[in-house]
Amino acid sequence: MSIRRVVTGHNVEGRSCFVSDEAAPNVFQRHVGSTRVTELWKTFSTPADNADTNEPTAPPYKLTPPDDGTVLRIISYPPDSIRLASLEKERSGEADEASGRAAALDRGNPRHPGFHKTRSIDYAIVLSGEIYALMDEGETLLKQGDVLIQRGTNHAWSNRTEEPAVLAFILIDAKPL
Repeated sequence: MSIRRVVTGHNVEGRSCFVSDEAAPNVFQRHVGSTRVTELWKTFSTPADNADTNEPTAPPYKLTPPDDGTVLRIISYPPDSIRLASLEKERSGEADEASGRAAALDRGNPRHPGFHKTRSIDYAIVLSGEIYALMDEGETLLKQGDVLIQRGTNHAWSNRTEEPAVLAFILIDAKPL
């Protein structure tokens, strides 16, 4: 799935204009069967710098937002029937260290191999499909249009259907608990 990214800015006269209109240039997928992450935008400070003209989503991919920054991404979760094998590889030590994913994993959680925790507040919006949000205690089914506010908690995502679940995420750096 290609995600169209339209970015606005200002021309030399200071008038609003479209700076780009194209498929999001940075898509990350560790291997077949894993989640597919489309990075749409990233900020590196609060307040954000709207004058910066550099591509903010350039590699390397990082799970967490920058210190004092934000990330907007869309993630496509394959069914657990496909995804669980790739998660078990990560859980057994084959996670990409540079992305920060390995450090975030909760390898001891028996409920689901995708449990992880980040120092951020995340707004998760289900765009299509359905997915279970799992906490250390409890779970809830989220469907298209539902929004989850994830506040630095240990959590996992479980797609128990045979169709992909697509979610938009806005991650904002937060104080550690």
